[in-house]
Amino acid sequence: MPPSHGPGRVLRSPVGLSYAVIALFGVVIVADLLIVAASVNMRSFLSGAASGTAGFDEDAANRADYAMAGTGVLYVAVLLAVGTLFIIWFHRARQNAEVFAPDTQRRTPGWAIGAWFIPIANLWIPRGIAADVLRASNPDPYDGKPVGRGLLNAWWGAWVWAVVFDRYASRVYERAQGADAVHDATALLIAGAGFDVLAAVLAVLFVRRLTSLQHAKALALRAVPSV
Repeated sequence: MPPSHGPGRVLRSPVGLSYAVIALFGVVIVADLLIVAASVNMRSFLSGAASGTAGFDEDAANRADYAMAGTGVLYVAVLLAVGTLFIIWFHRARQNAEVFAPDTQRRTPGWAIGAWFIPIANLWIPRGIAADVLRASNPDPYDGKPVGRGLLNAWWGAWVWAVVFDRYASRVYERAQGADAVHDATALLIAGAGFDVLAAVLAVLFVRRLTSLQHAKALALRAVPSV
């Protein structure tokens, strides 16, 4: 079934945006690794102080605290940047789906932005939008077996788990009282950073897959998108 080229329906390339999104996800991974390094440093300091092998060094304690706080601020800043750019890319991909196969889309393009800001519902509505966009971007949106569905599910599951676990780990760390509690809480932060890295890697793979599908389909339709 051919796409409907109605008024206002114009293909726009997601390629350039995808490069920027992927680059920022790389920065997210770096920020996660810095959180791991800061957490390991904090654990090492607390272990040394607790065992008595090293006397209490106030300067070292302050450096460990600053490292934890600094990496946390960096992570939030990078997350806001990649989140903003990802939503812009996601909305463009959704608009392209309106050209490829509008009858496969269950929600209007505006939902590709608004759905992310609805508490709780943002844990599943954007995934449904992504599935519809992925279907429309496949060579044949009507064969019932869209390419990339497994990758979408893997990324979404990893992302939801990373978000939930990170909030739990952060809350435990913020409420930790005493050296032992802080020491144990940093282990959760390290695990959370690991889950976040996995989600970021899968997000990169999904962005690349969907962008590639849309670009190939645009070329197949002899409608080369403008950057």
